[in-house]
Amino acid sequence: MDTIKQRLARGEVLKVAAAGRIVHHNLIQMVGVHGGFQAVWFDQEHMDYPTEKLEVGTLACRSMGMDSFVRIPPTDYAIVTRAIEAGAGGVMAAQVRSAAEAEQFVKWAKFAPRGFRGLNTAGWDARFATIPAARFAEQSNRESFVAIQIETAEALAECDQIAAIDGVDLLFLGPADMSQNLGVIGEFMHPKCLAAIDSISAACAKHKKPWGVVPVNPEYAGMCVEKGCRMLSVAADVRIINAGIESIKKAYAKFFE
Repeated sequence: MDTIKQRLARGEVLKVAAAGRIVHHNLIQMVGVHGGFQAVWFDQEHMDYPTEKLEVGTLACRSMGMDSFVRIPPTDYAIVTRAIEAGAGGVMAAQVRSAAEAEQFVKWAKFAPRGFRGLNTAGWDARFATIPAARFAEQSNRESFVAIQIETAEALAECDQIAAIDGVDLLFLGPADMSQNLGVIGEFMHPKCLAAIDSISAACAKHKKPWGVVPVNPEYAGMCVEKGCRMLSVAADVRIINAGIESIKKAYAKFFE
């Protein structure tokens, strides 16, 4: 399986799906069966579910050749390492407000000498204690994916410093919360929001880091890709279900009159 980091290093534009409200292995495998998606990200910012469900979800991803990462609030050291030990390829911090917070999140996700993640080889990432500790720590530090969401005005102001942090692999724009923080809720094409995109794009270009986004429509996605975006979160569980229901009602429109 090609990982997110490997694909980004090749300059690919990744299409990823999100699972939060409906975290089920069958849905994840359906995404994989249809093809075209390189990864799934699990939302544990707005939702909370047992580690075992996350383990099954990441297993479903791997069964379809897809990588995965988990979005979590940067408030609890332990959930960062749990996510990686559960089998996710990495983690993404939501609602970051400063470069200092981003740096702390990276340290939570990395072993010494870069960070202070607790060393436990019993999880999937160490293949259930079959990888020697020193090799495992080096391998994890090198391979684990760390993204930082830029969705607050404070993080936007420090996005250059955040992009410069060693161990931050990608910045991820959250358009909804960014519009809220800039005082223009839902106005995704407002000049303030467009300026935010340009700031993130410039910071990532300067520090040779990719960035991602939840695009609001295909035209928005195209604009972002032209500005260097390399990860498009174009599908989510609820959106997939709604689109399916709407498609069926449209196909059988005369029966829904």
